[in-house]
Amino acid sequence: MIADVAAAVIERPDGSFLLAQRPPGKVYAGWWEFPGGKVEAGEPAEHALARELREELAIDVQTAYPWICRVHVYEHATVRLNFFRVTRWRGEPQARENQRFVWQRLDAPIAEPMLPANAPVLASLALPLEYAITDAQSIGAAEQLSRVEARMKEGLRLVQVRDKENWERKRLIYVVTCMARQYGARVLVNGGPAADGIHFSAEQLMTLRARPASGPGCTLMAASCHTVDELGHAMAIGLDFVVLGPVKPTRSHAGAAVLGWDGFRRIADGASIPVYAIGGLRPGDLDEARRAGAHGLAMISGSWR
Repeated sequence: MIADVAAAVIERPDGSFLLAQRPPGKVYAGWWEFPGGKVEAGEPAEHALARELREELAIDVQTAYPWICRVHVYEHATVRLNFFRVTRWRGEPQARENQRFVWQRLDAPIAEPMLPANAPVLASLALPLEYAITDAQSIGAAEQLSRVEARMKEGLRLVQVRDKENWERKRLIYVVTCMARQYGARVLVNGGPAADGIHFSAEQLMTLRARPASGPGCTLMAASCHTVDELGHAMAIGLDFVVLGPVKPTRSHAGAAVLGWDGFRRIADGASIPVYAIGGLRPGDLDEARRAGAHGLAMISGSWR
């Protein structure tokens, strides 16, 4: 039997998030975790989240986005952790159960020991909310590179070099990767060769029988998905994230079936890895995307306007 748990990634604007230490008397006492608690039978996970955070930390949740869902088998139980990213709340966290808590940053040493079910979530949390995809075929290689640098100066930290048919592809990969090193960003290349990672098409994804072996410096593996089966396969072989769409009509896939937000939500619900929404989206769509369960937005033209 699987026990459902609602877990909160409570985030401050400075990028820090709250970790709580399990108090004496509980299983895994002294271990660190994302706060939350058990979902009662028939209770929506978001209601359990609000109830648990009020009881444990004396805060009232105002904005909580559904995120990823991970199953972990402990010696005493199998749990399904329904993670939410909490960005707005009322009140200051208080230790109502005499537990310690800390505001953690990803660029600082992580509080230890972390509960095994929670530790893998940190890698997903490190992914930014925007995944920008190059479009040099449309705007020209020189203009594309200029816009990449401008956006990286503004804080863009994840880019895919997509332009498979562009005769300047090798130069694009080289220059974008050099820029990324300068600004602390990461670069995936559509279909390879790898920079910081590889982004696979849906067709390539379904030919993979396992996560490809990573070369030096290649730490990210992602793929494009359009269906439940494709997303399920990406999760089964252990990819780091996917993009799912198209959510809206898009010039790059004219005539393709459109998911809409309801279709996106239906496929992404319960995903164990971050799912970016893609297809005809603009930065202003971020809030709606996150409410539908998206990690963030993957954009082609929307990232370079």
